[in-house]
Amino acid sequence: MSNANSIPVDHANVTGHNAAQERLALSDATYRRILWRIMPFLMLVYVVSFIDRSNVGFAKLHFLADLGFNDAIYGIGAGIFYVGYILFEVPSNLWLQKIGARKTLLRIMVLWGIFCAGLAFMTSASHFYVMRFLLGAAEAGLFPGMLLYLTYWVPLSRRARFTALFTASIPLAGLIGGPLSGWLMHVFEGVAGMRGWQWLFIVEGLPACVLGVIAFLYLNDKPAHSKWLSAEQRALVQADMDADQANKPKGGGHSLRDALGNPQLYWLAGMGVAVLVGTGGIFFWLPTIIKKAGVESITMVGLLSAIPFAAAIVIQYLNARHSDRTGERRWHVAIPAIIAGIGWIALPSVQNSIPLSLAMLTLVTAGTFSLTGPFWILPAQFLSGTALAAGIALLSTLAGVGSVFSPMLVGWLSSTTGSLSIGQYYFGAWMLLGAVTLLVGVKPKARPA
Repeated sequence: MSNANSIPVDHANVTGHNAAQERLALSDATYRRILWRIMPFLMLVYVVSFIDRSNVGFAKLHFLADLGFNDAIYGIGAGIFYVGYILFEVPSNLWLQKIGARKTLLRIMVLWGIFCAGLAFMTSASHFYVMRFLLGAAEAGLFPGMLLYLTYWVPLSRRARFTALFTASIPLAGLIGGPLSGWLMHVFEGVAGMRGWQWLFIVEGLPACVLGVIAFLYLNDKPAHSKWLSAEQRALVQADMDADQANKPKGGGHSLRDALGNPQLYWLAGMGVAVLVGTGGIFFWLPTIIKKAGVESITMVGLLSAIPFAAAIVIQYLNARHSDRTGERRWHVAIPAIIAGIGWIALPSVQNSIPLSLAMLTLVTAGTFSLTGPFWILPAQFLSGTALAAGIALLSTLAGVGSVFSPMLVGWLSSTTGSLSIGQYYFGAWMLLGAVTLLVGVKPKARPA
């Protein structure tokens, strides 16, 4: 006989709950597998890339005197990198969509490794400018291409953490590249009759060529091509991608014309300029700032330069994780940008103190890099398909325009005034302006009904 006090069981609800739990477990396992399969390699690629584009900041501490350059010439060479970058970035990303990431990475990495190593043999300002232009042209499409690549593998709900891990390669490059560059310049000085800065370009440049071949052999263009995911896992990823497409705002569009006509993308570009200008300011001038604070040894400059980047890696991940948990993006970008702006503006007042200079550089570096995870997924909130591929590249291109002129302007100001102070105010102003344009022009993500 049944107990009169027994509570009837809703078997349908229990079954549905179990199915949801099983799908969540499968989803977590799938994206954990994707993370460990592709992210370490993508991060390695971008670490090498950023070391190769920014090692000129360390090499300048010696080659300026060797070649008779000044800060103005250095600024032009640092900035002209972005001219090549801008010209070829959108075509590269659209081409990646057609031929896949494997072939694209092979082309990009082999060429940039050759051009980086070629800087070792420059003898004049014109050589410097040409090689920096070619380096930018070769690397064009790498960053937006990898962001596009992640959209094939990871749904929007999880993408900020993946994007933050990828963009953590930038401060990681600083963490590794600073001490490595200082050590290479010291140890290889005079080897085979060459200066340490020449060996720096060669030793840090050529590994990219090998990595390009490995990328072609190791990566899969899309989840459907991967044998290391089960059929069930591939189906889950595809279902998540389809759900993302279904949830796009109707006004976002899917074509190149839709991307070009979306005003939010241009407002977002204000923050994009600030990100690239600030990032360039850190990598191109951080060694000089530390040296001017009173550090003479090139090895010690390299070691101290790792401190701001180490802090940035931790804060970058924490900010992205919190952004994913809350689903909020705009303020997770704007607040770090404001902190970085304050750090830049405060730097000139503490420029003669090594500890205080490092403290402000840490604020600048952590603020700048911690916003990158939430920032670079913002286009995916209102664009998709070809529009997203073009939109990411266009955003990076528009941001790169500021990066062309900023090193030139700051280098000229430094040569003219004998001080980096005005340049630091300039970097701070851009970070604050970027936060304003983002908050004004980009709509908050609509909450599900």
